[in-house]
Amino acid sequence: MTETPPPIMTEKLAVTYGDHRVLDGLSLSVPAGSVTALLGGNGAGKSTTLSALLGFVKARSGRVSVCDIDPGTTPDEARRRIAYLPENVALYEHLTAVENAQYLLALSGGNQDRTAIAGAFAAAGLQERGWDQRLGAFSKGMRQKVAIAVALLREVPVLLLDEPTSGLDPRATADFNALVLAVRARGTAVLMVTHDLLGAADISDRICFLESGRIVEDVAAQGPGRFDVRALHARFAVAAQGLAA
Repeated sequence: MTETPPPIMTEKLAVTYGDHRVLDGLSLSVPAGSVTALLGGNGAGKSTTLSALLGFVKARSGRVSVCDIDPGTTPDEARRRIAYLPENVALYEHLTAVENAQYLLALSGGNQDRTAIAGAFAAAGLQERGWDQRLGAFSKGMRQKVAIAVALLREVPVLLLDEPTSGLDPRATADFNALVLAVRARGTAVLMVTHDLLGAADISDRICFLESGRIVEDVAAQGPGRFDVRALHARFAVAAQGLAA
């Protein structure tokens, strides 16, 4: 029997911008029903990893796949299987929160039912009085909650998150973490790029450290404590200092 490949996978992936090799032999896999956090300093290659999975940049060598589809050659096929939440969300200020959700879901063929959208907004921590307000008056945190709800309503095999809790208060972050765990429980492969080590330790099954375009440490959650956060923090601090030097 042929084993099904993980929904998110790179093998010895290299991506270059001009003469600069941003990803240098990156090998990473995220199985279905799991959360992997990708940490690293500025310039480590985190954003380029997401761009490669979305088909925005092509591999110089190696392999990248989303549900066994190469996003570099068939990006539309790959993106149909991805929900992506960028750090800076582009929403329509002249539309209400519900109208934004309905429009974005219509573009992707997702569920546009108001009841489902309302449930997602409530789960994301967006108060009901904001559902029918135009986004022009929303804070960054409120916009992020709308985007989180839309991403989770997609119900696709892959969820990519880029600094997803940026701009969220502690209560909203807790709501977000609960949503990610619910998505994981339904079998989605989640890759989260973040600088928030404590947040990653709360919900991740694995934490990977990226340096100079490759994974240098891959730590799996173990036991009741899941991660030795103190040791991970020391490791992350050393990596960040090395990149800043």
